Amino acid sequence: MPLSKTADLTIAGLARAGGVGVETIRYYQRRGLLPVPARAGAIRRYGPEEIRRLRFIRSAQGAGFTLEEIAELLALDAGEDRARARELARLRIEALEARIAELSAARDALTRLAEACGATMRGPCPIITAFEPE
Repeated sequence: MPLSKTADLTIAGLARAGGVGVETIRYYQRRGLLPVPARAGAIRRYGPEEIRRLRFIRSAQGAGFTLEEIAELLALDAGEDRARARELARLRIEALEARIAELSAARDALTRLAEACGATMRGPCPIITAFEPE
């Protein structure tokens, strides 16, 4: 859904625009990541800023940031502290690189087990025995 200056969404519309459920919106509001707008009549209305903020939260989560880190990034955006934002990104990159190394090692180990399993039909399967408790 493109951003519009005239967006006047209910919480359900905001959820659809951000690709999340209504309960996720409420959770983000309880965590202080999204504001709770005043009621316009009987219901609350959300506009382009809330859509932008929700999409930012979802994108940052996709990059591996925690909700605490996202809250800090949102606060930094208001204060324009780019040095801290860069530091958070650098720390996230380091964590991702460590996770990639872990996953690569796991893939390599499983590849070796699969090759060993296919090398012979005698004895126990190396894949099964590798995961059995000692």
